[in-house]
Parts: sequence; structure tokens; C-alpha cells
Amino acid sequence: MEIKPILDSQPERDVVVPAGSVSQFSISGFRQVSLLVVDAAIAAVALWVAMLLRFEGQLPAWETKHLGLLILLLVAARVTASVILRLHKWSFRLSGLVDGARIWLAAILGTGLFLLLLFLGQVKGPPRSVVLIELILSGVAMAALRFAPRLTVTYVAEQTRAFSKSSKPVVIVGAGSAGELLQRDLGRSDEHGYSVVGFLDDNPDKLGMIVGGKPVLGLIDDLPRIAKKYEIVEVLIAVPRLEARRIREILSMCADLKLHFKILPVSFAYLNDRVAASMLQELSPDDLLPREVISFSESDGEPRSAGRVVLVTGAAGSIGSEICRQVLVGRVARVVMIDMNENELYLQARRFERDFPEADVTAEVADIRDSGRVRALFDRYRPQDVFHAAAHKHVPLMEWAPGEAVKNNVLGTRHVAEAAHECGAERFVYISTDKAVRPTSVMGASKRVGEKIVRCMARKSKTRFCAVRFGNVLGSSGSVVPLFREQIAAGGPVTVTDPEVRRYFMTISEAVGLVLRAGYGDYGELCVLDMGEQIRILDLARHMITMVGKVPDVDIAIAFTGLRPGEKLFEELLTEEEESTSSVARKIFVATSPPVRKDLEERLAELVDAAYAEDHARVMDLLRQLVPSYTVPAVAAPQEAPVDGRASLA
Repeated sequence: MEIKPILDSQPERDVVVPAGSVSQFSISGFRQVSLLVVDAAIAAVALWVAMLLRFEGQLPAWETKHLGLLILLLVAARVTASVILRLHKWSFRLSGLVDGARIWLAAILGTGLFLLLLFLGQVKGPPRSVVLIELILSGVAMAALRFAPRLTVTYVAEQTRAFSKSSKPVVIVGAGSAGELLQRDLGRSDEHGYSVVGFLDDNPDKLGMIVGGKPVLGLIDDLPRIAKKYEIVEVLIAVPRLEARRIREILSMCADLKLHFKILPVSFAYLNDRVAASMLQELSPDDLLPREVISFSESDGEPRSAGRVVLVTGAAGSIGSEICRQVLVGRVARVVMIDMNENELYLQARRFERDFPEADVTAEVADIRDSGRVRALFDRYRPQDVFHAAAHKHVPLMEWAPGEAVKNNVLGTRHVAEAAHECGAERFVYISTDKAVRPTSVMGASKRVGEKIVRCMARKSKTRFCAVRFGNVLGSSGSVVPLFREQIAAGGPVTVTDPEVRRYFMTISEAVGLVLRAGYGDYGELCVLDMGEQIRILDLARHMITMVGKVPDVDIAIAFTGLRPGEKLFEELLTEEEESTSSVARKIFVATSPPVRKDLEERLAELVDAAYAEDHARVMDLLRQLVPSYTVPAVAAPQEAPVDGRASLA
């Protein structure tokens, strides 16, 4: 939302204007001169009024005789002070407390200069009481001149919104600096329908206070009562770094009120000047993480990708494309994007070429199951860093097609890892999943075998091989969040497999930041982000429904469909053996994986043969041999998928 200027000019700059039109500089200059002229008039009138007050309306003859000279000297002093304090370059829209102090500083300075001129010119000045009265009158008048228009416009806008049929009564959560700045911006903007009723804050000392002209109505826990009393329709959260636990509590207490929620982004905490209403964004599932979002920034001091050749498999996916974007920001020499999805690969490459015109972006359509094609690409581009994000990751689908999971997640990983080793790549990062820990799905077991391949390569290669385990990535194509959004938009029902199912969650930026830090930080062969507590999926569904102003189980139904084949109630991050060797390095669990079995190569060959022979039973048996902790769930997949495959994906 763009905020329109109110009684304010654009900044001075050189512009090209059509002949005969008034330049922007001239308009700005005229406004500045006008302010100085008005300041001069204020000084003259203030001195005359001060004299009348001092002498009770009857000026002595001597005072009348010298009044013109005194006014001339005072005007010169006041105009000079206004120029020194830059009061003629006033922003009617953005002025604040500091600017108010500037006015009074200019008033005092003007009086000081006036007295100095009287002394240097040996001119008899007016009585001291006149000087003091004139100072007060001039200061008040200059302040009124500069603040009254904005206050008037703000008041009129508020009254117009309050009586408008489209008015939205809102309450601001947070009566601190962020809330006050937000209220101020809402007051001066006419491009929204918000009518701020007041504030809520967790600090009881603020109860009853007036912030930005609005009262602090109660504590945050009073939100349901305040919302009903004032018929609130939207809640604006203006507390930078508000804990996710507190956000979840707010959503829970308002679950039956049909309130919409918006929040200021965490990045506002780093701003020192002002906040705009346009910064408000919809409350999102990212805000519900049971921990602070972890930032992996360039300031961390880790070696990055500048000047290097980077190859990314699965580059058209949500994770792969974000890896490409972040290494492009890091000024790579070249990024090679590999994916089977030719349409999305093409579109992503075009976006990167537009956003990074100086970068060398190469898109290659390739199937990682094709060993010859993979080796040819590695020989052609000789990448220094390889990020392997390509995988089949949908649990139910892989239960019906275990051979496909093996071909892509096992054989494809082997092809990419061997090609990286043979071409002399310096780093190889394999993206795994928490479903690989004590897996109950073919997908999880196949990813665990991929980890074993990477670990085996690390033992014999100069390339630094590393595996990174992800939780569920919020907003990624395979996440439950887009599904819930789609179901909510359609009016429900929102489908949850089980009331007690829980998952670890991380944001896309966290996931990719972890990949880059693990790759370039050389922490070890297995890295897992400290993702805090697991989130109950039922709670996530309820909160997402509440966010859009609907009541769970009333406006939007929640349906339980039962655990799908291969799913379990909760995930784990490390096995017992890995936990015994784990350490924490800057929010990352680093573990040493147990040694791989000696007959790994032989078993892999058998597994691949069984996959291409479509021998599902043999594939499952070999997966259990390679991953002893793999257990087939109680709801086992049959040898053939049901005629209506949609039932398995509900």
C-alpha cells in the first residue's frame, strides 16, 4: 500500500520537465521561501502582540517610535535561526518529536540572535517580559503552522474512516515503539479502511495510557473481550520478535471470533526510523515456529560461493531453486541447474537471468538415473560444489512404486556422487530427510540408503561429502501448508491424517542456509538443524483456519483420514548411534555416522536389479537388509495401487 504525501513536497532533485511547466525544484523552492516569509510574519505579529500585552494595549510613544526597527531586527534573527535549523525544509507528513524540539531550538536561537543584534547595534531593546512573551508566542505559532495541517488531516481522515461503511475496527497488539509508529502511519494514510480502536499490551503498567492518541485498552489476554466489545474485525500485531508460542496462544484464544490477523515482519526490529502500514503482512505458518527463525547470513563469516562453479540437481524444485538463488546472490562464477521438469526449469532459469543479468546461469534437462548423461554434464562443467536436491519425496506415492524410489533416490544419488568424485569436485552436499531415521516408508528408507552411499564415498574420495537432514519445509511444494491453504480457500474440509501426528518444521531460507553452511563450513559428514519442538499438525491446521478469520470446525471442517501408508506419528532427527557422537555447532547438530556394511556395493546392485525388474517384494526385503531399522508400517502397501489412487493421498 503506497502512502500518499500530505501537505509535503517531493525531495529536491534534477528532473527533466516539458517546456513551459514548473520544475519540481521551483515548487520546492517556493514552498521553502513561503515558510520563511510566514516565520517572518509570525515574528512581527508576536512582537507587536507581546508589546500590547506588556503595556495593556497602550504603547508608549518611545516604544512605538522604535517598534519598526525592533521588528526588522527580530525578523532577521528569526529567519536566520529558521535557516540554520532548516525549518524551511519541513516535512509536514513525517515530522515528529525531534522536529518539535527543533522548532523550540530555533525559537530560542532566534531570540538569542535578536538580543545579540540589539547589543551590537547599541539599540535599546524592549522590556525583558516582552522578549519572553514574544519567544513563547513565536514558538507556539511556528509549531502550530507546521503541525496543525497534519493533525487536521489526520483527524478528518480518522473521522471519515470511523463513519465509513467500509471501516474496519482494528486493535493493535503492542503498545511499544513499533505499535506507536504503526498507529501514526495509519492515521496519516487514507488508503486503508482501518479504524484503530486502541492498543493491547502484556505490560500492565501501560494500562490506561494514551499512545499515539489511542488508549491501551487491556492486556493481550483480554483480546477476546475487547474484540467482542468493540466489534473488532482485524488484529494488527506490532511486536517485533513476538514468540511463536505467544502467537499460537493468541490464535487459540480467538479461534471462535472470526478475526483476521496481520503482523509486522521481524526485520522491522532492525529499523530505527519509521514503520509503514504497507509493511503489514498476513500472519503465516512461518510465524508459528516454536523457536526463532535461524539466519545463516554472509556476516556469519563462513566461506561462500563467490567465483565458484556450482551444480544443483533438482534445481526446478522449491529447495533446489532457492539454493540457486542464494549462490547467485553470493556471486558464483556459474550455476548449472539440472532437473527433469523442463518447463519449470526453463522458467526458473529465465527468472534468474532477469534478476541476475551478470550471472552465468545454465539450465540442463537431465535424468539423474542416466549415468552417461550425468557424467557428460560433470565432465563439461567441472563443478567445484555440488548440491544434490533431486529426489522422489512423496511418501504415499513411493509406497505404491518402491522401484521408482530406488531408481531415483538410490541409483540417481550414486550416479551424482560418483560423477562428483571422478571430476574432482571439492564439495558434495546430499539433502536427506528426518524420515530417514528409523524409517517406516520406502521414501525414508531409500533416502537412508542414499546417506550410506554418500558416507561410503566420503571414506575414499578427496571430495568433502556431507549429508543434511531436513524436517518439513514450510511453503515447499511437498509441504502440508500449501495443501491446507488450498483446502481452506475451497471452504474445506481440511484433512489431517491423525489428531496426534507431529512434525519438525523449518523455513525454506533456514533449509537452504543449513545446506550452504554445512557445505562451506565443513562441519562434518552429517548435519541436522536444531528445529526445536515438533508441531502438532492438527494445531497447525486450526491456526491456519483462524488466521484467515474462520472458525475451525464451524466455518471450516477438519477431517481425519488416518495415517497413510509409510507414515508415522512423529519423526526423529538422529539415531541412537548418531546421538552418541553428536555435538552442537551454531544451531546445527553434527554427528558421525556409523560405518557402512562391507557388502554395500553387492546389495546395491541387487536392489537396483530388483527395482528395474519391478520386484516390489524383493525391493522391500533388500531395503530392510540395508537399513535394519526400517519397519514396514501396520498399513502396508499392496503389490498394486488401488484403481482410484486419490484415496491413498487424501
